[in-house]
Amino acid sequence: MTNPPPWADIFGHEEPYPEQADGIDAAIDAAEDDGFLALEGACGTGKTMLALTAGLDCVRDPDSDFERVFVLTSVKQQLRQFETDLETINEGLPDGYDPISGLTLVGKADVCPYARENRGGIDRENVYERCEGLRERTRNLVGDGGATTTSNLVSEARSQQVGLMDSGSGGSARSATVGEDSGAADYLSVDGEPTPYRPDTEEYEGTEFCPFYAGFLDDLPEDGDPAEAVPFDVAELGHVGPTELVRLAAGHGSCPHSIMGALVPEVEVVIGNYYHAFDPVTTGTFTGALLDDATFVVCDEAHMLEPRVRDLVSDAVADASLRDAENELTRVVQPLSFETAGAESDDAELVRGELEDAEVTVEEIESVREFYADLRGELDRRVTERLDRERPDWRASMRALDDDEIPLRDPEEPAEDDITTWASEEGYGDRVWARARQVGAVVKRVLDSLEEEDKKRAAPGVGRTLNAWYREGHEDFFRAIDLERTWDETAPPDSWRRAYNASLALYNCLPSEPIGDRLAEFGGGVLMSATLEPMDVFREVAGLDHLEARGRPVVERTYGLSFPEENRASFAVDAPKFTHQNRGAPGESNDTRLAHLDAAAAVAGREGNVLVGTPSYAEATWMAESLSERLDKPVLLDESSGDRATESLKDDFFAGEGKVLVTSLRGTLTEGVDYRGDRLSAAVVCGVPIINTARPRTRAVITAYDRRFESGFETALTVPAVRKARQAVGRVIRGPDERGVRVLLDARYARESWNSVREYLPAHEREEFQPVSPDMLGLALDRFERRSDGD
Repeated sequence: MTNPPPWADIFGHEEPYPEQADGIDAAIDAAEDDGFLALEGACGTGKTMLALTAGLDCVRDPDSDFERVFVLTSVKQQLRQFETDLETINEGLPDGYDPISGLTLVGKADVCPYARENRGGIDRENVYERCEGLRERTRNLVGDGGATTTSNLVSEARSQQVGLMDSGSGGSARSATVGEDSGAADYLSVDGEPTPYRPDTEEYEGTEFCPFYAGFLDDLPEDGDPAEAVPFDVAELGHVGPTELVRLAAGHGSCPHSIMGALVPEVEVVIGNYYHAFDPVTTGTFTGALLDDATFVVCDEAHMLEPRVRDLVSDAVADASLRDAENELTRVVQPLSFETAGAESDDAELVRGELEDAEVTVEEIESVREFYADLRGELDRRVTERLDRERPDWRASMRALDDDEIPLRDPEEPAEDDITTWASEEGYGDRVWARARQVGAVVKRVLDSLEEEDKKRAAPGVGRTLNAWYREGHEDFFRAIDLERTWDETAPPDSWRRAYNASLALYNCLPSEPIGDRLAEFGGGVLMSATLEPMDVFREVAGLDHLEARGRPVVERTYGLSFPEENRASFAVDAPKFTHQNRGAPGESNDTRLAHLDAAAAVAGREGNVLVGTPSYAEATWMAESLSERLDKPVLLDESSGDRATESLKDDFFAGEGKVLVTSLRGTLTEGVDYRGDRLSAAVVCGVPIINTARPRTRAVITAYDRRFESGFETALTVPAVRKARQAVGRVIRGPDERGVRVLLDARYARESWNSVREYLPAHEREEFQPVSPDMLGLALDRFERRSDGD
């Protein structure tokens, strides 16, 4: 017998798959050399357990410098899978092992006691603004020169309950809940857990404050170490999810979100999303402690790393934000404008002091204010001009307007954008762009001091973004005016602002270097997905080549399905290419549409649940309507909608007898959804879901990739589209006992041609997805069914 590997005690199951064992060893070896493992593993490979085991082995190794595992995933289903696997690991640890501590990061809306119960004037929509205001006022009450102490605030808040109980208004302290018929509630109860405070926020001498935040501050020791304020021992609890965190923190009388922040550097596993590692605001205020070489990072669904991070490192200035920033600058200079000779007001003195400390002049503030006003006027002129040219009747048909984008340079010719050129011609030179950030910061400090309530200020964000607009290059960044449909009855009836939110957008076309720079801050880790191939393309766009050039090794592994081949049938159907040119508009009758409908119906008409993916929601509607006319089984249509509607649709699909679910391959039902067991018998991918190239920013990305990698269209569009298709068919087989059919329906998957995508399938899938003609598909399906039945 061979000795078990060192990580066997941490691995959560009795035996690993061979691929799991190899992947764990590869990840550990890479991390020991400060490197990363790029891992493609088919659905069912056990990637989640693989990554956790490798990371935790490094953390628990006394000779290793790793202190924690930081998990990043863009899919909620996968986040829950990491939680489940961590709990499985803890349940299987040998006697004498301490539980592995873990924490799931969520937003304030998910853990604020008031927001969860919609009390204190706080709900999910305003929780961030209200929270910051309450925290600021709480700190002001207890800071240097404040009116009281944290102990007094907490005692005052708790004494309110005693007063209510003494007056007989609420009954039992432990049983009272919000909204009881017996009278006013004694305690705010969150998810059934009573807290020490009333259902609404508290006031001290007319100043509103948050008792939960005051409780957290009161628990902080003199040295300010936040971990000492945590009212429970996370090392004994194992993984702490949002519900448990709220119960433990709010029940004690402390702020759950502050407790979450205090725990971030203390636990062995932190589970979050890409925001927690790549969003500058989030890392600057919340998760910065994780960005060091003691962290083993796991990037799950890593095929989405590039587009997700591109959005995070892009930026925009909304028209409304420009307006608000201009107003904020006006409020700052007003006290100076109202001064009378020889009699300076207290407000004016405060403003002058803040400006002097920040080394910002009044003239600079006035210059930036004038710039914002003129910039908003130029934005208005350009949007109006665009609409007058493209839609002359737009004022009479505003509700029919679509989202739009106005390029500020030729997307295919990097050059200075029109707004920068306009500013220069209007006399706004480098200094006004360069100083906008500093001006925004000092405006926030002044207004936070002048105004009673702390509010979210527009000037800092506007200043930061316009500074970046001036600073960033024009090859890697594309600038445009984004027009997003909305409806604002308060806007003038003849203004586009009634129909649109407009933004000056600074779009990062090439995020590979920011991704690589951020990954370099970690000690090592794993980037994994079911669809990373072609690996050379992934390495380029995800910054791994950038990392390796800096001396950080990158190891690759690709694992196909290890489950019995006889349990699955995989076809690349040589049907006419489902391109826009060939298929025409939805509903048009032609040979291309008929061939795809026939093939999809041949699969969808079989027993069990069948998923059909199309290139867009418009095509999904056509396909669903057409299949409904042909099939006896129910056909469900997924439309672009919110999470609640999508969850309801999934429940309908999984319940009862077999159905057909038709969706867009760019939607949420073809990635990250668990179709385990008999939830899915077949998946059909209709066409190659390449996004529309007419959008200016898409053409700018293609150009940027052409200049960097000499393969712009393939790198930016074709490879991600093939990954979408592979994600969809990968939903079918999730375990060794599952059986199913996988169909890629389009000639581009089946044979080589000038726009074939077959080369972008990994070698093991090219071998499995053998070409079949449309007229032979039915016979092939019959043969698989007979084999499955044992004939």
